[in-house]
Amino acid sequence: MNNNIPMAERLRPMSLDDYIGQKHLVGESGIIRKMIDSGRINSFILWGPPGVGKTTLAKIIARTTEASFFTLSAVTSGVKDVREVFDRCKSEASSMFSTVRPILFIDEIHRFNKSQQDSLLGAVEQGVVTLIGATTENPSFEVIRPLLSRAQVYTLKPLDTEDLDTLLSRAINADPILKGRKVEVREKSALFRFSGGDARKLLNILDLIEQSTPSADTVVIDDATVIERLQENPATYDRNGELHYDIISAFIKSVRGSDPDAAVYWLARMVAGGEDPEFIARRLVILAAEDIGLANPNALLLANATFDALKKIGWPEGRIILAECAVYLANSPKSNSAYMSIAAALDAVEKTGNLSVPLHLRNAPTKLMKDLGYHEGYKYAHDYSGNYVAQQYLPDNLAGARFWHPCDNPQEARMWERLERLKGQKDIYKP
Repeated sequence: MNNNIPMAERLRPMSLDDYIGQKHLVGESGIIRKMIDSGRINSFILWGPPGVGKTTLAKIIARTTEASFFTLSAVTSGVKDVREVFDRCKSEASSMFSTVRPILFIDEIHRFNKSQQDSLLGAVEQGVVTLIGATTENPSFEVIRPLLSRAQVYTLKPLDTEDLDTLLSRAINADPILKGRKVEVREKSALFRFSGGDARKLLNILDLIEQSTPSADTVVIDDATVIERLQENPATYDRNGELHYDIISAFIKSVRGSDPDAAVYWLARMVAGGEDPEFIARRLVILAAEDIGLANPNALLLANATFDALKKIGWPEGRIILAECAVYLANSPKSNSAYMSIAAALDAVEKTGNLSVPLHLRNAPTKLMKDLGYHEGYKYAHDYSGNYVAQQYLPDNLAGARFWHPCDNPQEARMWERLERLKGQKDIYKP
């Protein structure tokens, strides 16, 4: 066994049976397992933090379906490289021995610019390749809409404690180097905490502890050993590790909790740690809508302006723009009514399915539609006093349902009072 090969590579799973985590995707009822079982793999994008199995899953799919596997890194590949791969895929697809579409795996697909992503569209549309992309960034922001319409997005989650425990046991019992050593696990808390849900990180820590333990000694895994060894090797951990998730969580909760001092402190921790400024800006945009929302609609405008200004100004001055936005959002009144309303509406859609649009709300551009009653009885709000008229807008099965509930703040109180006032007035038609 080559001792220079990292443990994470030595233990890379070769089949779904060995794959740890992501049960919502690869469990018995998981969509990706169903695709593999059927042998028909559609293009998709795997979105999740580092070390949760995106590359491994793509390789398992190719191996299980016996598809040719091509891989590109968006960091080092350009349009020319993409076209060369497509030419090879076309040649292979025309072969009489080809029964499965080749798989093109693109790591860090979010780093492809628009023209590079555009170059993928034709081959994906025509079925020349099955595209599997991997990204740590939100595809909604980083992947062009035409590509998103051709590739489903599946979210991978950080490994939970049970998954990490399973991985630890596998490493001790299956790693060709570690299983030849005497290993004593006394404590797991620090190991799991520093892993941060990242399988690669956990195995790297184990690798570090094993390598730094004399061959005649027992490999001891406890909190003190983990902390001691990591202090000796601070460069082992970067902004993609445990602190990335803990600190952004503390930052968001501080803004949500209206504590500008804590918000600026955690912002400073991220800035000092080399966090991606655009990642912070994106979180501020989301936070402005999710936690402030209708209590102060200007918050979303400022957060979006912060994102744009950051791109124009760059670094290090961009930290000032982020601080201004963070302090403003922390001091803003808070409301999650918009967030809760879409969550409730989505729950209703899931439970009730595709309910019919009421006939009076449908347009009637043709005679047939008019004859069928489309648009009949619709009341045009602007024809009535106050530009309001009472009529049913929801499907019949949901008539009277409420999804938006205002929170306790002046802005939404005014919105609710206006609605109640309109609902209480008589429908007066304006001639």
